[in-house]
Formats: sequence, C-alpha cells, structure tokens
Amino acid sequence: MKIEAKGLSAELGGAQILNGVSLEAQDGQLVGVIGPNGSGKSTLLRCLYRVLEPTGGAVYLNGRELRSYSVKESARQVSVVAQHNYYNFDFTVQEVVLMGRSPYKRALDRDTREDYRLAAEALERVGMSAFAGRSFSTLSGGEQQRVILARALAQQTPCLILDEPTNHLDVKYQLQLMDIVRSLGRTVIAAVHDLNIAAMYCDRLYVMRNGRIAAAGTPEEILTVEFIREVYEVEAELCTDSAGRLHILYHPGSAEK
Repeated sequence: MKIEAKGLSAELGGAQILNGVSLEAQDGQLVGVIGPNGSGKSTLLRCLYRVLEPTGGAVYLNGRELRSYSVKESARQVSVVAQHNYYNFDFTVQEVVLMGRSPYKRALDRDTREDYRLAAEALERVGMSAFAGRSFSTLSGGEQQRVILARALAQQTPCLILDEPTNHLDVKYQLQLMDIVRSLGRTVIAAVHDLNIAAMYCDRLYVMRNGRIAAAGTPEEILTVEFIREVYEVEAELCTDSAGRLHILYHPGSAEK
C-alpha cells in the first residue's frame, strides 16, 4: 500500500502545528519521521490515522482520499501503535489484542476461533503469550507497548503507523519490536525519537521542524554531523559497524555549549 500526505495543515488550540506537510511511503517501505520535540511529528501521524482532521491538504491511500473511506474501511487498511493507551475498563491482555479484529465485525458479532488464533499468534510474536490473562492496566509501559503492537498485528492491515514505538522499552525489546516491524513487509510510517534506530531500520527519513518538512532522504543522506548539530544542537560523530550500518556517537556535554 502507498500512503501519501499532500499539503497537510493542522491546528490545535488555535495554534498552527502543521504547515503544508507532504510525504509519502511506497508499498513495503519503512519511513521514519524525525525531528526535535514539538516539531509536529505526532500531530502529523494523528492526521494520517484519522484521529485529527487536517485544516488543509489531504491523505491518500493508494491514490484514494482517506476521508472517502468509512472509519471501518480505513481501519482495515491502517493500524496504529500510539504513544498513550488508556482504557476505562479492566481489560485483559487478550481482550486488548482482540480489539484489533473489530474492523472486521458487525455490531454484536462475537470473536471467532480465527480471531483467537490471530490474537495468540500476535502475542507470541511480541513475546507476551504468558501475559494473555493478565490485566492490561497492571503491565509496565514497555509491556503495554508490546501488547499494542500485538493488537496492530492482529488487525492484519497493509499499513502500520507507529508513534515513537520504542519509548519505555529496554534495548532488547526496542530491537525486537523494530525487527518485527521490519520483517512484516508492510508499509510503515514511524515517528522515531532515537536517531540510531532511524539509521538502522528506516528506508527513508523525513525531518520535521516547526511544523514543516525540513529535509527528506535516506538515513545516509540526512544523518550528518552538520544536520545533527543544526537540528538537535548537539555534537556527534558518525561511524559504520562491520556490517556497514550507520551509528551515531554523541559527545557528552556538547548540548551545554
């Protein structure tokens, strides 16, 4: 699936957050959105997964405007791993993952054997099978994030949107989560806080700054010493490991200069 944003603008509380943002993710690409806090990354993603209505521009799925889909139709195309997930009721982990099957049901339809199979497979894939009967609210932030990824996997969509998915995760689970996402072969757009994660996993990066796209390109094109100094206001150096992967080393104390 190809997903595009063309000229998106958005306001929150009377403030202009996005100003004519355009980006695209081709079928099977993992596209990262990076930039400092407050640059508009999460607002952009909320427009892409239909929680926020843009004040200008439009989002397209395979050339068809997103707003022309019913909510249930678009939920069969795009699943989401958001930063914050709160529930007013005490759902079990299994029940949360089964929510990913709701776009395929009519009102009052019960969960089927296939739904339970897909939920179990998704929990196994994120290493949370042993937690199926646990209350979601009793889990740590990192455990909850893995369950929400399992819910998105159970949703079986061709496009996945991730809002800083490795927040709250130990290094092991950061890499496991991104390995899973990379292996799906789906179109993925992810807001990424960690530039090393962006360098390792993303096919293409869009840089957000003050609600606009400041640059776009491959990680090798974007992640330079000069870029990191200008956008993040820290000193860094770049190196490659034995497999040719790019890594960023930050200089302690450089942000204070």
